[in-house]
Amino acid sequence: MKETDLSSFPKTLNAGAGKVKLLLWYFANALVLNSYFLPISIVKCWLLRLFGARIGNSVVIKPRVNIKFPWKLSIGDNTWIGEGVWIDNLDQVTIGKNCCLSQGSIIITGNHNYKKTTFDLITKPIVLEDGVWLGAGSMVCPGVIAQNHALLTMGSVATHGMLAYTVYKGNPAVEYKKRIIE
Repeated sequence: MKETDLSSFPKTLNAGAGKVKLLLWYFANALVLNSYFLPISIVKCWLLRLFGARIGNSVVIKPRVNIKFPWKLSIGDNTWIGEGVWIDNLDQVTIGKNCCLSQGSIIITGNHNYKKTTFDLITKPIVLEDGVWLGAGSMVCPGVIAQNHALLTMGSVATHGMLAYTVYKGNPAVEYKKRIIE
């Protein structure tokens, strides 16, 4: 079997921070956000702000949340982030006001180019506008913009933009019906 020389692979990830900050965040994330040790949202929001995240007022962050790079994260007022949410933000993630990221939902901004032998990293930002709701176990893929009050149902995968006040379901998620808020 031929040995591959990994030094020829492109190093395209821009973490946006130095090694010391990355290491400090790794431990802070593991001990505070991605654990059950400290269930207090105020402390979690403070820690995220300390590492460069823009966090609004009255944000609730439940236990076992995992955030890759807080300095590439913006969360609006009154947003709820459920247990086990994974924000893999290799690129900017913007979450509006009054959003709900239900348990186990995943936001992932990066993928690899399968057409190249070098497997180049591709990242695209994600925007969840005000009032967006991600159902439990749902996934939002790179480059998605979910407009105001769009809803992605449980276990669905958003691979493209979602229109305002519209419910999406399936894999890949397709428009299911209008979201009527009473």
